[in-house]
Amino acid sequence: MSTPVKLLFVCVENANRSQMSQAFARILGGDAVEAYSAGSRPSGVVNPKAIAAMRELGYDLTTHDSKSLQEVERFAPFDAVVTMGCGDACPWMPAKKFVDWQIPDPKYMEPAEFNEVRDYIRQQVQQLLQELGV
Repeated sequence: MSTPVKLLFVCVENANRSQMSQAFARILGGDAVEAYSAGSRPSGVVNPKAIAAMRELGYDLTTHDSKSLQEVERFAPFDAVVTMGCGDACPWMPAKKFVDWQIPDPKYMEPAEFNEVRDYIRQQVQQLLQELGV
């Protein structure tokens, strides 16, 4: 059995985009993926809108916690670190590959618009997994 691909998804608050990315990596990658998420300035909570959006797809995001980068650095090195809108606030983390996704923060979006961002994140995660051979 091969070692799982280790992924880290980072956004500012670790409340929306990175949480959904982590969830999709787990859903789409199964046992072949070890997925983590963190925030450069974590809010401490997962946005109820993200929880509702993922519940629509049968995934329970209430099992996730909003974490800081310091809380996940013990899992490094990663095969890929994906940043989403944290810009200069995202410190370096040991990884083979770095990717920056330009994804708008859905925090204040209405549900339909929020779900468009969610579905775009799913596509991005699927593409990343294909690139990594998962």
